[in-house]
Formats: sequence, C-alpha cells, structure tokens
Amino acid sequence: MSLGLYLHIPYCFSKCRYCDFYSHPGERGVPEAYVDALVRELSRFAPEAPLQPDTLYFGGGTPSLLRPEQAKQLIDAARPMPGAEITLEANPETVTEESLAGFREAGVNRISFGVQSARDTQLRTLGRPHTAKQARAAFAAARRAGFANISGDIMLALPHYTEAEFDETLELIEGGGATHISAYLLKIEPDSAFGKHPPEGLPTGDEAADFYLYAVEQLEHHGYKQYEISNFAKPGYEGRHNLIYWDCGDYLGLGPAAHSCMGGRRFYYPPDTAAFLNDAAAPVMDGSCGAEDYLILQLRLRKGLSLDAYKKLYGKEFSIAQLAFVQNCVRAGYASFDGRTLALTPAGLIVQNSILAQLL
Repeated sequence: MSLGLYLHIPYCFSKCRYCDFYSHPGERGVPEAYVDALVRELSRFAPEAPLQPDTLYFGGGTPSLLRPEQAKQLIDAARPMPGAEITLEANPETVTEESLAGFREAGVNRISFGVQSARDTQLRTLGRPHTAKQARAAFAAARRAGFANISGDIMLALPHYTEAEFDETLELIEGGGATHISAYLLKIEPDSAFGKHPPEGLPTGDEAADFYLYAVEQLEHHGYKQYEISNFAKPGYEGRHNLIYWDCGDYLGLGPAAHSCMGGRRFYYPPDTAAFLNDAAAPVMDGSCGAEDYLILQLRLRKGLSLDAYKKLYGKEFSIAQLAFVQNCVRAGYASFDGRTLALTPAGLIVQNSILAQLL
C-alpha cells in the first residue's frame, strides 16, 4: 500500500484574510531548528531505516520559504521511493529562478503555486502579497528551472466575482504551463480575518454554485479533467499525494497541527510550534478511519464509490431505502449509478453533504 508523507511548514510572510490554517505570519525564512525537529520526527517514525514514502508533500504556511538546501535535507532524511511525487507549495512572491532551480535539484518534481486570482485588486482584498505579474513570472521561472509538473490554485466565488475574472485567472495559469489546477470555492472560516470582518460583495449560495459549475465546464473544455471535487488535471498529472488521502491510504503528517492516518488509526500533533521544537508535543490519538470516512472521501472523487469495494473492505451495503434515494439522485442529475459504482456529477458535488446525510 502507498504511503504519503506530509511535512508542515508553518511559517509565512503574512496571514491571508481567508486563512485559518495553523501558521506563523511575519517570517522571512524557516529556522534550522524547525528543520532539525522534522528530521527528528522522521527518525522517530522510522528508527531502523528511512521512511521511503511514495509521495512527499511540503505544505504550509509557505513552504517556499525553505531554502533549497533545507528541502534537500528533509528529502534525504525521508528517502522517498524511486519515482516518488515530491510537491512543494509556493507563493509566487517568494520564488526566483535560482531558488526554483535549487528546489528542482534538491529533488522536488512538482510545484504548486497559490495564484487564486489574476486581478491585483482581488489579491489585495484577499490579503495575498503577490501580484498577477509575479504569478506569471513564477510560472515562467518554474518552467525554465525544469519543472514539467506545475499546479495552480484558483479561488471561486470571491467578493464581486464574475465569470470574466475566472477566465482571466485560468488564462494566466494555463498560459503558465500548468498541468494541474485546484479550483475551490471561498469558504468563510470563523477564525479567519474574513470570519471576523466579512468582505462586501460575496455571492449568494446559488451564485457560488453557478460559478463552480462554470469553472468545471471551462476547465474541462481546456483539457483539465475533473477527478475530484476541486481538482482538475491534464492526463497523467493527477495529484498522487492527495489521492492517497481520498483512497484512504496511509499518510503521515509531521509538524504542528499536522494530521495522520496510519494502519486505520488517526493522530495529530498539537498546534504548538514551540512545543514541537522542544520535543514536547507528542502526537494525540484521534480515533479510527473507517467506513464513514471511506464513503465520504470516495464520493469526492469523480470515479465514485465502488459498492463491491465498500462491502469487501467494511462489510457495508446500501439499504433498499438508500438505493431508492440513489435512483432519485440519478433522476435529478446529481449522480450516475450502474448498480456497482455510485459517482456524483458536478451538480451532485455541490450538494454532496445533503446526499451523504442520506447514505451514512
């Protein structure tokens, strides 16, 4: 079974207004002590031999604040399997052609840029520190540095949003050579700056749904096939790391607030960087990964839920009432079902929570 390794880099220049992830704003780099702490935890989970994950993902925060030699130190400590997917999230304003070439030489083979919008006014509203010009330059620099696997993020249903803004952002990312795009709706998190002071001009729920459906249609038209509720890829460029999550494989997350599921057991590190640095933050057990997780995660994927696999893995079957509900979803255009595999359509993915409530 595949193993995914997630390394959390909690440092960033500034906190975006929509963000509620655990992070430390105001930083211009990653302390050596933090890299050493990650290496320490890698050794703890694999004391006899390197972990050798099938995928390695640097998430944050802003992982591109790492120096390339720090990334190399962590990659060497994990010693990924040959052909492993190694992803680094990057903010456009933090990279140069030199740093990107350094990351590529260190072993990173997939770069993911947080673009969000091609309009500078929108980027300022979101609290993003980069400009559209910097985003274009980052894509070009990544290509020159030798990256063939490049992802870009687009946020949908932003304040005063229009289809034209989406088109401009898609043009920037596609023109930059992206092989993968994540497109997701803005969610107002209670603990974010937007949660405390909501921006003006937010679309209604129905308008947001229309923007999502428009994005799916346009991305597919441009050759980015939807494989998950918020993820689209050119053939062969699906994100292998996140597919481990969605297929309920084993993944290990290291760093403050990082979550894991290994051998069917969940655990996480407390969101406390000082404690993590001082080796005083033991992972906290958080229950098990079971049939409910499998159902929820498989229905995020366009390939859908195999009822045979659901029964084989967890001994679960849909009731007569649930099968009747599924047929109603098919008639409403929310799902496809051939008797063995249930898959949600883009319209069904919008109302996924309501559908899941009837199937759990």
